[in-house]
Amino acid sequence: MKRREFLIKSSLATTAIGTTGFMTSGMAYPYKGSDIINIGVIGTGDRGGGLINVMNTIPELNVISCCDVLPFRLQKGISNTSGKAKGYTDYRRLLDQKDIDAVLIATPFNTHSQIAMEAIDADKHVFCEKTLAKGFDGIIQLKNKVENSDIIFQTGHQYHSSRLYSHVVDLIRNGKVGKVTAIECQWNRNGNWRRPVPDSKLERAINWRMYREYSGGLTAELCSHQIDFTNWVLNATPDQVIGVGGVDYWKDGRETFDNVHLIYSYPNGVKASFTCLTSNSKDDYQIKVMGDKGTLIVDYVNAWFFPEGNYKKEIQDVDGVSGATVKWDEGKGIPIDIEHADPSAQALIDFKTSILNNTVPESNVITGAKAAACVQMGLDAMYENKIVEWNKELNL
Repeated sequence: MKRREFLIKSSLATTAIGTTGFMTSGMAYPYKGSDIINIGVIGTGDRGGGLINVMNTIPELNVISCCDVLPFRLQKGISNTSGKAKGYTDYRRLLDQKDIDAVLIATPFNTHSQIAMEAIDADKHVFCEKTLAKGFDGIIQLKNKVENSDIIFQTGHQYHSSRLYSHVVDLIRNGKVGKVTAIECQWNRNGNWRRPVPDSKLERAINWRMYREYSGGLTAELCSHQIDFTNWVLNATPDQVIGVGGVDYWKDGRETFDNVHLIYSYPNGVKASFTCLTSNSKDDYQIKVMGDKGTLIVDYVNAWFFPEGNYKKEIQDVDGVSGATVKWDEGKGIPIDIEHADPSAQALIDFKTSILNNTVPESNVITGAKAAACVQMGLDAMYENKIVEWNKELNL
């Protein structure tokens, strides 16, 4: 069904909250709708195939078609639908399928913009995996295309849909850490980041993340999530960025860096650093938002508050009324307890709800474009060894 068919009666709209079995805290969703959204998945590799499995658990999302240029990946995607989906090796044929309402794009980074724009021309709603688009031209073209259409467009920064992350953003904006002075982000792994290749002819098709023609490497594939969060929490985009990286550990012919180190300067003097390693996994994924009253630490699905100075002493003291002490996690601080779903599941629930209610997703083309622009700034800074300033032509 097309968008005009999704203008749901108010009684349904008020209950459209969403449901899934992917829960981290036993949370249940009351929404039960009757409208089916038929989905075509373009790119059925690890991410696309994984999201098919998530959509199988979400009422109203029905994967009816899959597309991939690699036959074994296409077959895996179809098998994830219990064999019911149609298969294509050309995404344009999938876009021609009239009963597809929306597409999920999980293809190599350099193809996002073109496929998404053609999907819009085909009158499909779009869920486009991060990073939104490669290069400033691709970002501008896709942004303009979305703004001149009436489709629902969601960028696949799943943590932007996380209710834990949105709660943390609210806490920070309401003064929990005081005046924000710095943000430190890391996503460290210990491994070569490669995927097995059954035939050497398929090296670039399978390991596209290793080659600059197709990929933004660690900056686009990993750092982009935390860059998006930083833009979100500061409600700003950076003035400039400096950075270094290199192929310093995995000497295997890759072109994208195996380690990156970036510092973005935001308005009001906030500096945000992003580190990504493939040779050491200490502390894995972590975001630290530091202010003059404390620090909020966030990982994939948990958060903690660590207070500063006298404030720390005050909240550690015994409560004179209840006789209780504040719960602490060693080395991290006070846990932030909030019920929330798996971020990827929540992102797809939000996409469904935005279509049904005809609303703009929180992780939309503008937030996606801002993060993509920051990614491109970081790549230019590292590859060209220079300070890169915000591109005002983006009009974001």
